[in-house]
Amino acid sequence: MDYSALVEKRKARLTEVEELISQPDFFNDQQKATETMREHRSLKNLVENWSSLQEAERNLEDNRELVKGDDEEMAEMAAEEIPELEESIEKLQMEVQYALLPKDAAEERDALIEIRAGAGGDEAALFAGELLKLYTRHAERQGWKTEHIESSPAEVGGFKEVVLKVSGDEVFRYLKYESGVHRVQRVPATETQGRIHTSTVTVAVMPEAQEVDIDIKPDDLDIQTCRSGGAGGQHVNKTESAVQITYKPTGLMVRCEDGRSQTQNREKGMQILRAKLYEQKKREEEEKHAAQRKSLVGSGDRSEKIRTYNFPQSRVTDHRINHTSHSMEHIMDGQIGEFTENLQKADMEMRLEAAENE
Repeated sequence: MDYSALVEKRKARLTEVEELISQPDFFNDQQKATETMREHRSLKNLVENWSSLQEAERNLEDNRELVKGDDEEMAEMAAEEIPELEESIEKLQMEVQYALLPKDAAEERDALIEIRAGAGGDEAALFAGELLKLYTRHAERQGWKTEHIESSPAEVGGFKEVVLKVSGDEVFRYLKYESGVHRVQRVPATETQGRIHTSTVTVAVMPEAQEVDIDIKPDDLDIQTCRSGGAGGQHVNKTESAVQITYKPTGLMVRCEDGRSQTQNREKGMQILRAKLYEQKKREEEEKHAAQRKSLVGSGDRSEKIRTYNFPQSRVTDHRINHTSHSMEHIMDGQIGEFTENLQKADMEMRLEAAENE
């Protein structure tokens, strides 16, 4: 894809921003000044990367011509430089692509992953537990931190529902593609005739919300305490530590009982509630500004079947980009980078095309 037209628009915007910065009253509004300086850095980096990309592409073309020449020594030197140039071009192309995308502040945030067992009964609950391990292992590989926020264990193992917080650099940017319905096909341990069963688990990845993002009035909350009923030892059975929070304007309800006190459970419950309300607000804004364009990638639609895990054939397929991996063991161990990379590329291409047509 030719990015020239988009880059020219950004160059024009860079000139405008530099004129704003030169104004004598620029720093009167500190918040606006900070945002403008951030935009200036982003635009300047884009222009510099674009210039480096064009230079690298010219050098690659020159080297390929030299390889075809009669000077064997020059041809050998040129050939040695080609792999490094190709690698540099690929990296610069990705940087330019990402810089051209409309900025979404949520991509820099931590994320809450909500995993719910769907169709399939016990098998769905077991697979929900396996997905929790998958995302925990993936976070470890990325150098991110994880925190168990809330869960509802199933009697057979696994979870009916579980919420995991993941903290680190640009967590939501990379994990947002996991939202949707995950389908598993395999022979359950309890199946005596060897029949393959199909179960589903719903995953919702939400950017962490701060209090300033969502204005929650105390009068809009109905907070009740009760005795915890899940696993957790004698403590949860003897104290009324569980907290149930209902957001009255929408009826949205959150229950937390994993913490050892009402205070802990209330804090975790509010954390989940804010994330859910922020996700809803963000989705409404996206639909309002992009009503004519439905992206198949990263839509976060909880009802959309995004991935199938076929254990008998050791096959994992992402239906949004028709990408298949036959490394089931590696995928279940958290090595989902190949899916994330391909989803990002497809997402960027669609968003860049939409930006060019605006």
